[in-house]
Amino acid sequence: MADYKLYLGNKNYSSWSLRAWLVMKQCGVPFDEEVVPLREVGTQTAILRHSPSGRLPALAVGELTIWESVAIAEYLAERFTDAKLWPADRAARAAARACSAEMHAGFAELRQAVPMNCRHPAKPKSVSAPVRADIDRMTAIWAACRARYGGGGALLFGEFTIPDAMFAPEVLRLTGAGIELPAAARTYADAVLALPALAEWQTAAAVEPWLIPEFEL
Repeated sequence: MADYKLYLGNKNYSSWSLRAWLVMKQCGVPFDEEVVPLREVGTQTAILRHSPSGRLPALAVGELTIWESVAIAEYLAERFTDAKLWPADRAARAAARACSAEMHAGFAELRQAVPMNCRHPAKPKSVSAPVRADIDRMTAIWAACRARYGGGGALLFGEFTIPDAMFAPEVLRLTGAGIELPAAARTYADAVLALPALAEWQTAAAVEPWLIPEFEL
């Protein structure tokens, strides 16, 4: 049994679980995982056994429980400094934290209009002005980070960092929906889609037996 256990929502739908899982994978530490199927009778009771907030993901480390994605990422960044989950440069690190926090708190219009669905990506017939504003802001973040801090690497701060985990579900939403992206954003999206860990997640999502009708647009 591993020292770390990550409790997740359905891999097909749970964007916040994906974020925490990608950070765990980047650390290279063995961990156990358990998927708690969402939107079923008994789901909330099951989640509360592992997460005091009643939400997932939650990371158990011995007697310690960390129940929020950004907190999980920060904890792991402190424990596994060799994983370089934040950029080494102070200015880059501040920018990485800022865009991670913006992703955590924002882009609600996009998230509501285009639910994450790895098996059957949502393909909206039209993009509303608020959704387009979210997309434009997101792709501007990607372009600015790569231009200023990317150092020629494919990801936002060159190598994989926490912001890449934060935006990975949005890459799946946008590319799955077939939304046209600016060239720089498309290059970044392709780099995220090429991550072996993300491919592993999608493979697992493809064989999950659970279905949530409201996310099957």
